[in-house]
Amino acid sequence: MDLTLRFRAYPDDDTESEAWRHINIHRQIRNHAVRDYYRAPRSDRPSAYDQHRKLTEWKRQWSMFADVSAHAAQQTVSQIHKDLKVLKEHRKNGRKTGRLKWQGSGEVRSVAYQSEGFNVNHTTGQDDDFGTLTLSKIGEIPIRAHRDLPETENVKRAVLKKERTGDWFACFVVEVEPPEKPDPDEIDPTDCIGVDLGIQSYIHTSDDLSVECLDLADEYDHYAKEQRSLDRKQRGSANWENQRRKVAKAKRRIRWKVLDFQHKLSTWLVREYDVVAVEDLDVKPMLETSQSAKNKQDAAWSRFLDLLEYKGDLHGTHVIRVDARGTTKECNECSVETSKPLWVREHSCPACGHTEDRDLNAAKNILDRGLNSLHVGPGRSESTPVQTVLPAFTRHSGQVDAKHVIEAGSPAA
Repeated sequence: MDLTLRFRAYPDDDTESEAWRHINIHRQIRNHAVRDYYRAPRSDRPSAYDQHRKLTEWKRQWSMFADVSAHAAQQTVSQIHKDLKVLKEHRKNGRKTGRLKWQGSGEVRSVAYQSEGFNVNHTTGQDDDFGTLTLSKIGEIPIRAHRDLPETENVKRAVLKKERTGDWFACFVVEVEPPEKPDPDEIDPTDCIGVDLGIQSYIHTSDDLSVECLDLADEYDHYAKEQRSLDRKQRGSANWENQRRKVAKAKRRIRWKVLDFQHKLSTWLVREYDVVAVEDLDVKPMLETSQSAKNKQDAAWSRFLDLLEYKGDLHGTHVIRVDARGTTKECNECSVETSKPLWVREHSCPACGHTEDRDLNAAKNILDRGLNSLHVGPGRSESTPVQTVLPAFTRHSGQVDAKHVIEAGSPAA
């Protein structure tokens, strides 16, 4: 499977200017290839290989196209056809899709090199915390080695990207061999867990452990303040550009804080358990119809589920999405369904008298459905496996403040 490693890059002024010029040329190559594709008859649209062969002719017509690396130019064209393939899959699934759009200035912010045209140097001769990425026709770019840098021959794809904040990043795609997932016949049911997603608690597990949602009120207040300041400045002026970067940094802080929380939480789940069962939510209609759409959007459930599946493959854990319908209504003891409004936070079964927290009951149902689909014997863990910095809260037996969720086995544990 492919693993993407991200590093902060620090190009000097000349290299930064040249890299941004190359990115703008790649934007124009992309736009020209899109136009060439759609101008062709529908029955005779060019393939990626056809357009790769046309690059030589395009370079003769527009000399600036020859300024960039030929390998990177081919990758730019190939990306168009990958996007077209995604659109085709969406149409097969019944979704309405349009054409690929024309990209204006500043909308393309990265350049990619596939297999060739780059080199990763692990030593700079000055600081062991830095390495160097050399890109064909752009130059050398120092990168902070906060983790081990991959060998050049192991990198399938190198990407240089400029964020809207003005910061630069280098991304390396490497192939890793994922560990084998345990055989369902050998899985201990106590090493399995069900996860219910929510708003009051970000997750509630079948072990009666709940993790609070992140409190982003201060970050959103700061973002709104910077945005109001931007609105008072003349668009396109130097002050407006400086303030635009402040707005972008405020927005990035929110995004990174949520992503960091999701990374730590998903990593802990797949490292601690052999099976993680989670409800398969269709988030889009929930955002379109719900009055609490803002809270659900902040929760970023779709990305969290994708991270769980990705890390399950990376760490050898079964991550199973189950049908979420009825998990809240169904009693975990007798399977009788009881309707309850959102504000009712306790499950009380009129048939068997079973009473427990609403989210805990749902998490147990999710676990049972996951075990049934994987053909693992019934059972659930009775331990509280999470490690926390502060003592657990008292509303549930294992409620954990989101600020203090850490990865099991980390130095802070």
